[in-house]
Amino acid sequence: MKNLVLNNGVLMPAIGFGTYAVTDGEGEEVIKQAVKEGYRLFDTAAFYDNEVEVGRALLSCGVDRSELFVTSKVWRTNLGYENVRASFEQSLERLGFEYLDMFLLHWPREDAENPEWKTIIQESWRALEDLYDEGKIKAIGLSNFLPHHLDVILEKARIKPAVNQLELHVGYLQETAVNYSKEHGIILQAWSPLGRMRVSEHKTIKNMAAKYGITTAQLLLGFLYNEGYCVIPKTSSKERLKANLDIENIEISREDTFILKTLPQLGWSGEHPDFVEV
Repeated sequence: MKNLVLNNGVLMPAIGFGTYAVTDGEGEEVIKQAVKEGYRLFDTAAFYDNEVEVGRALLSCGVDRSELFVTSKVWRTNLGYENVRASFEQSLERLGFEYLDMFLLHWPREDAENPEWKTIIQESWRALEDLYDEGKIKAIGLSNFLPHHLDVILEKARIKPAVNQLELHVGYLQETAVNYSKEHGIILQAWSPLGRMRVSEHKTIKNMAAKYGITTAQLLLGFLYNEGYCVIPKTSSKERLKANLDIENIEISREDTFILKTLPQLGWSGEHPDFVEV
């Protein structure tokens, strides 16, 4: 599997497994199966309420911890220097790990009306920088940060974010946010890379996938992979686990690539970092 090189030299797998809402019931077995299929990057968060299950599965999966890349995130109700440090320690304890490969600020604001939000996220970022300096995190980054949020971070940052995790999929490619992140050497990681059923059921997507002899999910993931993004799809199906990982050799023609890039907005979650309700 291809690795992406973060701006601090750390290697991160280009394909990962998203654990949001997949650890209910047989979730630990799903994660272990993902490891067996070849996944090495696993994405969780305090908000997902599954760090205990994720940690238990990964610590008993038969693969050495050093070969896994695990990300967690601090929720927006825990922003602020001391809160972020406390949230990190809680995540580490729930996971049962001695360190994290990556830790992210999950959202830029707790309250869209709070006039102090800029100071709060700057202090939150300072907490991540200190944890990184202390060797507790290999890479630090952001999730759902748009250019005006990134401006606030970069104004005082000692360490640039390594990753910006955004909702990215065909029909919602966030060109402005993507280009801004790239300009600052920040790797893009796509959450909801399949854009929900509204994208995969679109006639254009179904016809194009059929033409290439691949699944609609492989088409959508392969497109993002070819664009240089890290993708973290989620599934509890053994067949889809394997298929979603098998995208490294998918070639999409120049014409079809432009078609995928210029589809009208489709499949957006409805969540926006400035207006989403807590």
